[in-house]
Amino acid sequence: MIRTRNIWIIALLIWSLSPLFWQVYTSFCSPESLIQPLSNSGHRWTLDNYRQVLTADPPFWRYLLNSAIVGISSTSLTLLLAIPAAYSLSRIPAKLARLVKLLMLGAALFPYVLLFLALLELARSFNLGNNLLALSFPYAALSMPLAVLLLASAFKDLPVDLEEAAKLEGLGLWQRLRWVLIPLVGPATASTSILVFLFSWNEYPIALTWLSRSDLLTLPVAIARIAGTSVYSIPYGPYAAATVLGALPLLALVMIFQRQIVSGLTQGAVKG
Repeated sequence: MIRTRNIWIIALLIWSLSPLFWQVYTSFCSPESLIQPLSNSGHRWTLDNYRQVLTADPPFWRYLLNSAIVGISSTSLTLLLAIPAAYSLSRIPAKLARLVKLLMLGAALFPYVLLFLALLELARSFNLGNNLLALSFPYAALSMPLAVLLLASAFKDLPVDLEEAAKLEGLGLWQRLRWVLIPLVGPATASTSILVFLFSWNEYPIALTWLSRSDLLTLPVAIARIAGTSVYSIPYGPYAAATVLGALPLLALVMIFQRQIVSGLTQGAVKG
């Protein structure tokens, strides 16, 4: 007899994975087949959707490369600034730390779309348009509060005696961070890196306005510009195919670092 818990787990899996399965299914359907999905009469499987995406000009791999450049640069800049800030936050007095965390939580929950016009003016003033690396600045700023909160929690869980022992060995502050503390918060750093990278990979409004050259578009903007055969047709098949292809690098990344991600997100959750 199936337990109630197993039923809930199966229902949750179906609820979570059904959009993914439907997207993959749509990517292999012809336009005629999408009118009556899952119907045997007249249904035709096709690779034309993937062929249309992969033979586009500029090539699809160019958009993947652009998104990878933006994601890696944004993640690197975020970690470079967030790690020292998180360490400092974990070592200041508790009352002040709670206030700072509250402010950072508010910043993390703030809808960044409201900053859209201000960021656009900054891009115009400093001539940051059509520059992939320039996107790392707003992305890092928007990711910073969450990154600092996650890393500060990891630093807080480290025993103070370990750092005191490193001091007795004559290690300075940056040496303690580099050789002792940062390696111990590796799982939290990995999970934070993945979250920042995912945000940079999927971000749309800022990339839409900062980039206008077709060869510099990031993946979300490029997918949104896929055109149909006419003004009145919506290319669901190519949309789905491009989405599936764009999700494959992220899926591979998460599968490779899944252990570090789970360990980092659960670090400090259990005390004993």
